[in-house]
Amino acid sequence: MRIGPAGENLVRYACVVVETFRHFGRLGLGAVFGSKKLKALVISGRKALKVMDRAGYKRMYDEIFNQAMESDLMKKYHDLGTPMNVMPLNAAGSLPTMNLKLNSFDLAEEVSGEAMAENVLARRIACSGCPVACIHVANLREAHPSERYFYKTTFVSYDYEPIFALGSMLGIGKRNSLLSLIDEIESVGLDAISAGVCLAWATEAVERGMLSKDDTIMGLKWGDHEAYRKAARLIASQPNEFYEALAKGVKSASKLYGGEDFALEFGGNEMPGYNTGPAAYLGFLIGGRHSHLDTAGYSLDQTSHETLSPERATEELMREERWRMVLNSLVVCLFARRLYDPELISRALEPLGIPMPTEELERLGADIYKNRQRLKFSMGFDLEELRVPQRIFETETPRGVLSKSFFNRGIQRFLGALKEDGIVS
Repeated sequence: MRIGPAGENLVRYACVVVETFRHFGRLGLGAVFGSKKLKALVISGRKALKVMDRAGYKRMYDEIFNQAMESDLMKKYHDLGTPMNVMPLNAAGSLPTMNLKLNSFDLAEEVSGEAMAENVLARRIACSGCPVACIHVANLREAHPSERYFYKTTFVSYDYEPIFALGSMLGIGKRNSLLSLIDEIESVGLDAISAGVCLAWATEAVERGMLSKDDTIMGLKWGDHEAYRKAARLIASQPNEFYEALAKGVKSASKLYGGEDFALEFGGNEMPGYNTGPAAYLGFLIGGRHSHLDTAGYSLDQTSHETLSPERATEELMREERWRMVLNSLVVCLFARRLYDPELISRALEPLGIPMPTEELERLGADIYKNRQRLKFSMGFDLEELRVPQRIFETETPRGVLSKSFFNRGIQRFLGALKEDGIVS
């Protein structure tokens, strides 16, 4: 696990890169490393866990392995990976584009999972021990700036979120340009989502005359990947007041320079790539990390056949987050979350000598969720400071134009649940 210059210089959304192609991305763990003068951490071990029932373990291993290999759910991650989401979300009007001024991108097909796989895919890589191999790595071939017939080849991993944040969000629709920017973001050690959203806000602020060329140094405009590459390095190095502010996140920068209405942050965390409807945004607001990985509100928007009340949506989001506390504690990949239901997990723990009825799993998930929220509030989080960006009420979703009353009611139901659990008074 290692950080880059962004972490060393305490950029609040610096990430930690794990085994080359994966990241602790959100919420600035890289800055925590940097604050401790910690550049990298290597973990290795040889100890094995004792298996009480080896035959039972083998049966469970084979069952889970076969489900992972034969499931259509997992096959799509192997074939295209998360970039498979680009075209469906674009067609539905759910792909945030140019700081969410638009809900679809006219160049989406050029940077879709299908186009990436057909034109630039070099290899697929798996996390240790996983048979799925969902990590997709592109071959970026760039000409030498001065030597004819000389080329540089770089391997760049790509996923849906970097394609959204550094592609549609910034108006970049050329594959090589997008991959080049992803590689730059990777090199300096920034979280791709936050970096893209911060740069999108800055570009719109430039358009509106709120930022000058002196602030941004070289100017910013939609689709200019070279300018964004330079800006990524400037966020990491922070040569002036503007980049010092932007390195603290879009919430901090917009407070200083204006433009809070189109600063797309939720609880201080820049938005991920889902303009699917009210549940996604409500999940960003009330989730423990203000992240799509807390509650999968976007999935609730897409799969619910009825219009959920704010109260019902809040309860569904909290229920999902409680269960994800179990999955995360087991270190289950969330791509495989539908394979690991409570009954399967309970059976899988038996050969290890860990009796765990499904009711106990769910109780543990609820306890972890409560402790997570309790810690968050004890460290100063205040619901009164939570804001909803005006921009999300201006750009239509597949569920229509959103209303402020939905979020007011949802947050009130969330507050009620916190009071019931004794987390707040």
